[in-house]
Parts: sequence; C-alpha cells; structure tokens
Amino acid sequence: METEPRRITNTHLIDHDGIVKKGNFLLNNEGTYSVSKGHEDVIETIDGSNRLITRSLQNWHTHMAMILNRSMGEGLPLMEWLTKSIFPVEKHITPDLIEVGTRAAAAELISTGTTFACDMYFHPDVVGNVISESGIRAIICGPITDYSTSSDISTGAALSKVKTLISDNNGKKNRVEYGIGTHSVYACSKETLQKASEISKETNCRLSIHTSETRKEVAECYAETGMYPIEYLDSIDYFTEGTVCAHCGWVTKKEMRILAKHDSHAVHCPISNQKLACGGTMSYPAMKEAGVDVRLGTDGAASNNSLDLRAEAKAASIVQKHDHWDAKILNPSETWKIATKESRDWITWDLNNIRMRPHGKNGERLLANLIYSGADCLDVFVDGNPLRRDGVTLSIDEYKVSLDLELATEEYYSQI
Repeated sequence: METEPRRITNTHLIDHDGIVKKGNFLLNNEGTYSVSKGHEDVIETIDGSNRLITRSLQNWHTHMAMILNRSMGEGLPLMEWLTKSIFPVEKHITPDLIEVGTRAAAAELISTGTTFACDMYFHPDVVGNVISESGIRAIICGPITDYSTSSDISTGAALSKVKTLISDNNGKKNRVEYGIGTHSVYACSKETLQKASEISKETNCRLSIHTSETRKEVAECYAETGMYPIEYLDSIDYFTEGTVCAHCGWVTKKEMRILAKHDSHAVHCPISNQKLACGGTMSYPAMKEAGVDVRLGTDGAASNNSLDLRAEAKAASIVQKHDHWDAKILNPSETWKIATKESRDWITWDLNNIRMRPHGKNGERLLANLIYSGADCLDVFVDGNPLRRDGVTLSIDEYKVSLDLELATEEYYSQI
C-alpha cells in the first residue's frame, strides 16, 4: 500500500454529505481527506480541473459470476426465468467458469466506480480469490439451499465448507471477508436457517438472504407458517447483527420494525425487480420512518443486465418518487448517501463529459448530473492504491477478460 497521500488540485469533491467542495485536496489512504496547503509530501499530484472526486459506490447485492448469464431469458417472469434459463445451465457451472465470470464482473464494477460488493454465488473461495486480486472490497457469502445445486453436496456439507472458509479468512483485516448466503425462506428449511444463524453468531460473520422478493413467496410463507417471511425469520431467531436482506419488495411495517431492531440492511434492487416484473417495490419512506438501514444493489447481471450502481441509484430515486407521488423523495444528496454509505474509497469522474454539463454555479448541478445523466469513471483508489487511472483499469486487463468471457460463455452454453 502506498503510504503518502495523493494531491488533486483545482477540483471538485463530494463526500457522503452530498455537498460540493472546490479546491486542492489530499486523499489519504485510510479514506479521509483534507485541504492541501501545497507543501505536503505526496505520492503524486493530479490536475483535477476536469475531475469530480466522490466516494465510491457500494453494491450490496450481487451474483457477480452471473455476468455469464447476461441477457439470458429476456422477457420471462422471475420463476420461469429461473427454472427455464438459469437453473438448467447452472448445473454445468465450474470453478473455472466462475473465475472468468467474477473477474469480468469485477472489471465492470471498477469501470463504473464501485469498490465494494456483497456477493452470493457458488464456489465462494474462487470468487474471493478473484476479488482479492482485483483490489476491491467484498463480503462473499457462500450460497446455502436445501435443493440440488451445481456442487451436488449436502446442505450440511455446504455449511461446513463455508464455516471453514470463514474461520480461515475472517478477522485478518483483509479487504475480502466471507459470510453465509441462505438463499431464501422457500429454499432453506427452518433447521438450515437456524444452523446458518448459529454459525454466524459463533464466527461473527455476515448473513445474507433474499427476502420478500415476490408476492408468491410472501403468500406461500404465510400459508405455511401463518407469518410473513421477515416475521418468520424473526420467530426462529435467524437474524444476527447486520443481516443483509435483499429486495424487500413486499414487506409490512411490522416487518420493517423487525429489520430495524436487528440493525439489518434492506437492499433496494429496483432495476432487477422491475425487469422481472416482481410488482412490489421497497417503500423507502416507510423503511426510513421505521429506522431501517437501506442500501442499494444491482442483483446479478443476469436479471439486471448491468452492475452499474449509479444506474441503480437513478432507478431507486425515480421509482420512489413515482410510487409515492412525491418528487421530494430521494433527492440527489440522499440518494448518493445511500449509494456510497460506508465507502472508504475515492473515485473521480470526467467533468468534460457532456453528460456532466452544465456544471452550474459552484458545481451545484454536478451531483444531479452524475446520478441522472452519468459520466465516465476516470480513477479508482482503494486503500490509496490506484485500480484505475485516466479511464484505464490497472488491476484487470479489461480487453483480455472480455475475450475470456466470450470463450467461457460459449463453453458454458455448449453443455446444455
């Protein structure tokens, strides 16, 4: 890791607060910044006159290797898309294919200004190694279900394998940590959910789960248990601190209070949910009123077609305004805050891109332009290390990985 800060001069900077600041800044390796006096020892000085510095984006729900499945089964509703397009090919997934897919996903994340992903996919050890090499941060959750998976191992063996991965790696202050991805209440038995929770409490790892993504899931859970999914999870003592609950499109206010009680993260994935016609959208105002911590996620590139969290932030802001008939909901500043929450890293965007103009007086239009119009990501710095400079990713060869992805996808589908 580089130890000296990086100076960027004559530039604009937006921290988590969404306020545009202008001047000369030092970006420190531990994630802070300060105003530069011009005489500090620095690793380099960058002319920032064509740059906007912001915190990096944080993607809280991904299936990164599913970039292999991008644009499969277009036009199908969720369950038909899963059973006809996704599950049949996933029976042929291999560690080598997952390595290629994850590396391609990491390249897309970096190129669009994201330095963190909370992932759930097969072979988490392979995913973790690739992400470590890429230079970004992640929580890699090993997937747990009670139905047949590509790995053809029992649920108990899968939990044991993930527990070993967690014990061997977490607590070492690495950028990558491991957790448990219990798929959902319909794919995991009560015993499986409780065992996963037990391991989470024992190892202090993160739990991740799909919750209330569809009306059918909610109705079936209620018919079977007399409770809605989050109520049910609470009743079996599933939650541990910081549990990641993806989607939450069909959630009652009582369930929102349960999420808040457990300091859970409700992850809004509006593009995936709309594209698969799930019908329900997370209610951000109600979540906020209940005190729930809301994050943003793209879901996999298979259901979203993109891992660009900036596009997700735009969609989240717009759908909340639309659904609640209130244009004041999720203004640019608040949208950016949830999109970058807990980021310790810095990225820069190209101010010369026409989509970022006009800048407005004192840069007052920049944040709205960035969220609703877009821009090119120039630089990415994680722990002070440059992963991307001047629009070129350094930690991954984008051209090579794009060719590898084409070959891997051809191999993947030839097995169907």
